[in-house]
Amino acid sequence: CTKYALPELLKTHGSLAGVSSVAGYKGLPGRAGYSASKFALQGFLEVVRIENRKKGLHVLIACPGFTNSNIRNTALAKDGTAQGESPLNEAKLMPAEEVAKHICHAIETRKHRLTLTTQGKMTVLLNKFFPKFMDKMVYNHMAKEPDSPFT
Repeated sequence: CTKYALPELLKTHGSLAGVSSVAGYKGLPGRAGYSASKFALQGFLEVVRIENRKKGLHVLIACPGFTNSNIRNTALAKDGTAQGESPLNEAKLMPAEEVAKHICHAIETRKHRLTLTTQGKMTVLLNKFFPKFMDKMVYNHMAKEPDSPFT
């Protein structure tokens, strides 16, 4: 899609926004494919930003963190079947509508990066300075999920 949209985005000094995840900063055990895709997305968007830095293109990498959305309805369990229910307390998560408002504001203000939720921001920050500690923290957090292969 980007290949075909890029000429118009450059002509209008538009915005390219990619919704990644905090998992693009810190891999999640048991979510290798998901984490790898988010690392790849962030790398791709960074390259597009750098390649077009003098052409007026705005590129946003948005990392919402855990979000209360219907994604859990289509998520797969470790055996490949539908997960069905969320292992998270959805009521405590940021609603998808609120995430969308933050992303729209970040596009309007032409931010380069947006990381939402306190947990998400702390994960990114602590991983920069204490990656080994964060390996342990993330492992322990994911091991608490029902049916976790790490228990």
